[in-house]
Amino acid sequence: MKRTTTLLVISILCLTHTFAQPSQVEWGEGYREILRPIELPHFKHSKYIITQFGASTSASALDNQTAINTAIEVCSRNGGGRVIVPKGEWHTGAIRMQSGVNLVVEKGACLRFSADTSLYPLVETRWEGMDLMNYSPLVYAFKAHDVAITGEGTLDGGGSKDAWWPMCGSAKHGWTEATTEAQIYGGRNSLLKMSDEGIPVAQRIFGKGKGMRPQFIQFNQCERVLIEGVNVLNSPFWSIHPLLSKSVTVRGVRVDNSGPNGDGCNPESCNGVLIEKCYFNTGDDCIAIKSGRNGDGRRWNRPSQNIIVRKCRMANGHGGVVIGSEVSGDVKNVFVEDCNMDSPNLERVIRLKTNTCRGGTTENLYVRNIRVGQCKEAVLKINLVYEPKEQAERGHYPTVRNVFISGITSKGSKYGAFIDGLTDSTNVYNINVSNCDWDGVSEGGNLLRGLMRDVHFNNVRINGKEI
Repeated sequence: MKRTTTLLVISILCLTHTFAQPSQVEWGEGYREILRPIELPHFKHSKYIITQFGASTSASALDNQTAINTAIEVCSRNGGGRVIVPKGEWHTGAIRMQSGVNLVVEKGACLRFSADTSLYPLVETRWEGMDLMNYSPLVYAFKAHDVAITGEGTLDGGGSKDAWWPMCGSAKHGWTEATTEAQIYGGRNSLLKMSDEGIPVAQRIFGKGKGMRPQFIQFNQCERVLIEGVNVLNSPFWSIHPLLSKSVTVRGVRVDNSGPNGDGCNPESCNGVLIEKCYFNTGDDCIAIKSGRNGDGRRWNRPSQNIIVRKCRMANGHGGVVIGSEVSGDVKNVFVEDCNMDSPNLERVIRLKTNTCRGGTTENLYVRNIRVGQCKEAVLKINLVYEPKEQAERGHYPTVRNVFISGITSKGSKYGAFIDGLTDSTNVYNINVSNCDWDGVSEGGNLLRGLMRDVHFNNVRINGKEI
C-alpha cells in the first residue's frame, strides 16, 4: 500500500505521485561505480622502527615526537614503507605524515598525545568548515599520497575535563574561570567573521589563546588514504577528519570519544570514501559528512561525494550517519547499508542538517537495512532550520532531494520521521521511505513541519500500524 503522509504542524505541501523506488542501477552498477575508483594506498616493504631513531617509552613527548617524525621523514625520502610503533606506551606531540608511509601501531602499543600546545605547530587546516592556521592535528598530512595508519594498537588523544576539552568554554567539559584558553575569548567568533569577510587564510592566525582545539587525525588534500584496525580514543575535537581528499578508506576502526564536538569520522569535501566495519561511541555525530561552511565552503565549491558507509556499529552520538551541518559545497551520492545502532544516548539514526547561512544541496542519499535498538529523538531527521540564531549572511537556501530510505527497523524513539522544512520554500522534495517498522514511538507518529513536496511513506508501520 502506498500512502503520502499528511501530518501537519506548521504547513506541509505534499503532491501525490507514484512512489519512487531506488532502481537496481542505483544499488547495483551505480554503487559499484562509486566503490570501484576508491584505491588503497601502495607501500614498499621497507620497515623503520621508531626505537631506531631514538624513541623510548621513558622519553619525553618532545623527544619521541622528534624520533617518530624523523622515522617518517626518512621512510618517505627513501621511497616509503612501514614506520613501526612497537608494544609499549609512547608519549608524543604532533605527528606529521608523509607520502608513502604506513604508520603501524602494533598490538599492545599506545601513542599517548600530550596536551602541551607548544608541541603542535600551526598548520593549514579547517575548523568547523572554515579555513585557518591553527594547531596541527595530532596526526596530520598535507598534500600527501599513499598514507596510512594501521595496526591493532591505540592512539589516545588525552582529551578529558583536565586537558583539551575545557578549551570549548563549557563548564560541563571542565572549563572554569581559571581556564586561560577557551573559545569564549573570541576564537570561534573571530574565525566566523574572517570567513564571512573572505580574509586570506594566511592571515587567519589562531593557535595559542584562541581555544580552537585540534582534530585528532586529519589528512588534508591527500590521495589514497587508509586508516585501519586502530583504536582512536579521547580526541580533543573531531576524531578522524579526511579533508579535500580522494580515495579514503576507514576500516575496522574503533572510536571512543565522549568530549565536546567529539565526532567519530567526518569526511569533508572528499571524493570516494569507504567507511566500513567501524565502531563509534561519541560525544557528537558518529559519522558526519561535510563540505565546508558558508563563504569558505562556497569559495572552494568542493562537494563531498561518492561515499559508502556499511557494516558499522553506532552507540552514543548526536546522530548515527549525518550529513551536515557544514554543507555549503554540497553532498551527493551517499550509500548507507547494513549498520547497527543502539543507545538511549543516540539521538537520531539518519540526520540531515543545514540552514539558510550554510545552504548547499544534499542529494542522492540511499539507506537500507539498518537495525536500531533505540534512539532518543527520530529515526530520520531532516532539518533545514538548524542553528536558527546563527549570525551570518542569510539567503542561501538549502535543498534536500532524492532521499531513499528502506528497511530500517527500530524499537524505540520519540518520532519516526522528523522533517523541519522552511516556511517560504519547498526545498525538501522527493523523500521516499519504504518497508520500515518503527516500534516504541512515544509520540505515536511522524512530525513534519514547514513546506515540502513529494514526501512518501510506503509500507511503513509505526507501533504496528501502517501510516
